Amino acid sequence: MKEYLIVDGYNIIGAWPELQALKEENLEYARARLIEILSAHAALSKRIVILVFDAYQVKKNSGSREMIQGIEVIYTKENVTADMAIERLTAQIPKHQKVFVATSDRLQQETIWGKGAFRISAMELKREVEQAEKEHKPHYTPQLYVSNRLEDRIDPEVRRKLEKISKNFQN
Repeated sequence: MKEYLIVDGYNIIGAWPELQALKEENLEYARARLIEILSAHAALSKRIVILVFDAYQVKKNSGSREMIQGIEVIYTKENVTADMAIERLTAQIPKHQKVFVATSDRLQQETIWGKGAFRISAMELKREVEQAEKEHKPHYTPQLYVSNRLEDRIDPEVRRKLEKISKNFQN
């Protein structure tokens, strides 16, 4: 069974201190960082992640939907809120699939419950992301460069003795 995670982008940005600080500097940075975090989380959790940002106040905006770093990112069109888009998405996913919606918007949480989805608050999602990273970190530790040269891999004491023998042959 597939699992979906639908995320209310601006709700999460407003709730996570790291993203809130980035938003104060530059909203685009905060969006990019959230995409990066959710992309890694999708890979670790094996969930299908759909991130929704509303652009309902942007005049003549036709919206967009694209795959970025392995997750689907949706910008709603003019006059369509993220909540409305999330409700539609939740209704479109087959009932036998598990759907989680990440938002701290109380009204949105009640609406998605009515559609059969599970809700995750912004802070619950943050803890889930951090826990998944902690559990998988040992598996993704970067490997240090290991030389293929025999002289670099040999025991230092043995190497010293071999160098001494080699010098004796040269003399």
